[in-house]
Amino acid sequence: MSKKTKEILLLIAILIILNSIGHSFYKRFDLTSDQRYTLSETTKILVNQIQTPLFIEVYLEGEFDAGFKRLQTETAQYLEQLASLNKKIKINFKNPNNQREALIKRGMLPSQLTITEDGKMSEAIIFPWAEIRFGKKTTLVSLLPSSIVASQEEQLEKAIGNLEYEFSNAIQTVAQKKLKKIAILSGNGELTDIYQYSFLSAVTKKYSMAKFSLDAHTIKAPQTLENLSNFDLAIIAKPTEKFTEKEKFVLDQFIVNGGKTLWMLDNVQADQDSLGNTGKMLAYPKDLGLTDLLFTYGIRINTSIVKDLYAAKIPVATGNIGKQAQFKNLDWHYHPLAQGNPENPITKNILPVRLQFANQIDTLKNNITKTPLLVSSLFTQKVGTPKIIAIQAIADPVVESDYNGGSQLFAVLLSGNFKSAYKNRIQPFKTPLFNPQSEFNKMIVISDGDVGKNQLLKEQPYDLSRDKWTQQQFGNKDFLLNAVDYLLDDTGILNLRNKSLQIRMLDPQKAFKERQFWQFLNVVLPLVLLIVFGLIFRYFRKRKYA
Repeated sequence: MSKKTKEILLLIAILIILNSIGHSFYKRFDLTSDQRYTLSETTKILVNQIQTPLFIEVYLEGEFDAGFKRLQTETAQYLEQLASLNKKIKINFKNPNNQREALIKRGMLPSQLTITEDGKMSEAIIFPWAEIRFGKKTTLVSLLPSSIVASQEEQLEKAIGNLEYEFSNAIQTVAQKKLKKIAILSGNGELTDIYQYSFLSAVTKKYSMAKFSLDAHTIKAPQTLENLSNFDLAIIAKPTEKFTEKEKFVLDQFIVNGGKTLWMLDNVQADQDSLGNTGKMLAYPKDLGLTDLLFTYGIRINTSIVKDLYAAKIPVATGNIGKQAQFKNLDWHYHPLAQGNPENPITKNILPVRLQFANQIDTLKNNITKTPLLVSSLFTQKVGTPKIIAIQAIADPVVESDYNGGSQLFAVLLSGNFKSAYKNRIQPFKTPLFNPQSEFNKMIVISDGDVGKNQLLKEQPYDLSRDKWTQQQFGNKDFLLNAVDYLLDDTGILNLRNKSLQIRMLDPQKAFKERQFWQFLNVVLPLVLLIVFGLIFRYFRKRKYA
């Protein structure tokens, strides 16, 4: 065997060994400035815990424009990273064209895509969804979540930035073995089930939930506290009846013993339904008996109603044509559209949240950290109560100088070591569970009881994220679901929503105008350079060896 043959065989052997090593070991180097291809430790821990096959089917196969092709590529690359960490994860991309009706029935609503090609615009329907199956559990992942965006390109940028959170959250949902428990408090005139259906039906996909009545157990208050302590979170949705001292003590001790709380409170009696029926209503302060409790935790809900120039629309009858009433959607300043805190994972990139006759929240100085979640615009007016509110006021001309109240706080996250409101007071009943101060804990207070109230259409619950009359979309559902996730999140998955990427997109108008130049630069010029190089090389070769 010649020396040259041995060298060739050795080279082939080395290539085979390197190829085998490459199949056995996966390593990817992330050189991007925003570390977009680096998985968080939270995701790594979650993925490594999967012991049985987990199937991910992505419905992003097909012909897209360059922007959505980017989303398809980024999704594939991200899922490849997950699969490289754990071989139990199986990925499959599917074309949805042959099963559109079936996908819609399973909750995967299509999105309308605007495609610009050669300066011409066209429309296309896509299904930006993924489905995760783990054992008998199944959940959906939206690859194009709704958010506040100025353009389709910005929406794609936010969608790519949310990939890790959306998939990690969905994987945790199907893979968790023990569900955390949520108590939906009743007994003080809270919202009935049908008005909370849209919100709570989404909560039940991830958590265990049960109704819990405080007033039914007031005689055996110590046992009530013990029973409530078995839950991880209590949701108090628009109570209308005053809390007794025993009930407040139960809630107080639930909090200082580690229980999380989500408060949706109205300090003023004002309801849009009664206004729609009569055209007028009296808005007046409502005493729920919770002022001292919330004051201890560091906040106060005032009894003034906030009007905001940035508000949702309501349908108003403007006349008749024949016997048919004519309606027009007009801004109703008593329904402010609250803006989310862009720096907090609960509210980042969500749509504005519609509130109804919301009250202002004041924060007080103590050891508790207060993080604003929902705020009004700068153009607000505080309306004192009691006050008669008439629907005819919607036609009054707007005097901007009257709306100089500045930004008002509607929802706040409280975190820290909560002191008991009964630390230096007589306790309504004796309990061995009494604790004067909590370890680190969290709660969220919203000064509007209707933030989680869905409408009814033909006596059936309507989606909380959309108005049945105007078809406006709101962030109420996303906000409340994120709030629940944040309060019960022990792993930090929700913090992945704060991940921001800078996707550098082409300017479509500039690309169209300069397309001939770039086509020449990328297609024709390399060929010309190759021909010139070939002629010069041939000339010198001929001259040297002639």
